[in-house]
Amino acid sequence: MNIPSSLWVKTFPLIPKIFRGARWKIDTSEKVLYLTFDDGPTPKVTHWVLEELEKRQAKATFFCLGKNVQAHPTIFNEIKEQGHSIGNHTFSHQNGWETSLKDYLNDAAEADKYLNSKLFRPPYGKMTWRQYKALQQQYTLILWDVIAGDFLEEATGEWCFNNIKKHATAGSIVVLHDSEKCFENLKVCLPLVLDCFKERGYRFVGVDG
Repeated sequence: MNIPSSLWVKTFPLIPKIFRGARWKIDTSEKVLYLTFDDGPTPKVTHWVLEELEKRQAKATFFCLGKNVQAHPTIFNEIKEQGHSIGNHTFSHQNGWETSLKDYLNDAAEADKYLNSKLFRPPYGKMTWRQYKALQQQYTLILWDVIAGDFLEEATGEWCFNNIKKHATAGSIVVLHDSEKCFENLKVCLPLVLDCFKERGYRFVGVDG
């Protein structure tokens, strides 16, 4: 399967140089991988992810939507109780390019009533320069080094796994999604990633604030 031209699996090097205040990759020589999950918590899907992580003593970071935490507080508490990191992904999955600065910041603040996190990831990775500068004052912005592409209609779980296997290195921040839309791909991809990188001597940890 060919990578769609619209998807940069490996973040283009120029972008982190422009948005220097965001974390795209963790600077480390240790064999550590930072798996992150966007758009949850989601019934069934997030539970399954937590079980797969627990089987392998792996930690991750969940960038949650405030509306989903509001709807599923028990699942959210389960994420925290298992020692995973939590990040803000806005309340209602706002596209920063289509949202005013005021509305975007208000949506993030609404999410934080439920999340109480200093980590933030913009949905779609899209934010204006003004949003970026304003968010920097309140949060540690976490973007990514590798994105699996599990949300693409033409993707397969094995293809997503191969994207991560090929591009992830020590300190990589990897994007996956614990959403119903991505579940079929995630069910194949996540166990393969966990087992493959564990065999390579990697540990899986959450992003620190």
